[in-house]
Amino acid sequence: MKKSRVFTTAIFVALALALSGCATRQSANIDEMSLWSDSAPAKQALKTFIASATDPTSADFIAPEERVAVFDLDGTLFLETDPTYFDWTLFTHRVLDDANFRSLATAEQIAIAKDLREKNKLPGISEHTQNVAAQIYGGMTLARFRNYVRVFMRENQPGFTNLKRGEAFYRPMIEVVRMLVNKGFTVYVVSGADRFIARALSEEMLPLPSRQIIGSDSGVVASGQDSKAPLDYVFATSDELMLNGKNVVKNLQMNKTTAIVREIGVTPVLAFGNTMSDASMLNYTLSNKKHKTLAFMLLCDDLEREYGNLERAKDARAQAQKYGWIPVSMKNDWKTIYGENVVKTRQE
Repeated sequence: MKKSRVFTTAIFVALALALSGCATRQSANIDEMSLWSDSAPAKQALKTFIASATDPTSADFIAPEERVAVFDLDGTLFLETDPTYFDWTLFTHRVLDDANFRSLATAEQIAIAKDLREKNKLPGISEHTQNVAAQIYGGMTLARFRNYVRVFMRENQPGFTNLKRGEAFYRPMIEVVRMLVNKGFTVYVVSGADRFIARALSEEMLPLPSRQIIGSDSGVVASGQDSKAPLDYVFATSDELMLNGKNVVKNLQMNKTTAIVREIGVTPVLAFGNTMSDASMLNYTLSNKKHKTLAFMLLCDDLEREYGNLERAKDARAQAQKYGWIPVSMKNDWKTIYGENVVKTRQE
């Protein structure tokens, strides 16, 4: 009787192992970059890199704690070109459309907002313009500000059908983020957008905790702090955290590299960007002497499904060749951008 039980148990174990092996083989055959063209050089390079980085028998194996990937947000993971960056679109909405704020807007804020809406003209990047942008949210608690961003995200995205503002993430890039997370990489978003805007924008579409969303920083104070300096005030349990309407740092170019050093503490092995404001981050990744690395530059070269810019795309490709970044063609490398049911509505 005992032999019969042992034999039966052995059969069940063998069957379970066989089924497990079958499931493993099936999962291995799943294309985790299904929205990418098979001929895309970036797809081939990334898959080869991940295979070796996660194989303990490979000379290019990377321990999980050092598998760090960094992504820019606007133009790399998220719509950037209609009409402009999400944070500046939100600025325009606050200044020109928000009945609770319009009467409080300064002449300079109104002029910037009108230039953005009517001419798609961004103000120059400077400490002054960043403070002008930060001022419009001064006095908002962090909870109220998050809700403000979330409400704006539910509006229809101009220029497209079947797309909300908060849904305008590039589907092929979301695949990449999910694949990396599944392969044991720690993924960070390192954005030039305000940190709290980027967090609210990313929380539903990206499988990342808010602590892995890094952005430009605005000042934060306690509701009972008044004019006291941070070193002279003790946070009270009844306090709420509030924006003080001042810009602390604009997280672009070299600031992205120093943010990675301060907040991550590990040199990345993968980096993804779309403009020269990401160049320092991409090159810092390639400077990693311990591991093999890759850096990718997205090209805004799709004029049919997206509001691309061929001149910018040509320049980005030239910079990629110069620095050793792998170009990603939105036109040629992606089967879709926002999903098949999303259609560009304006012709240029």
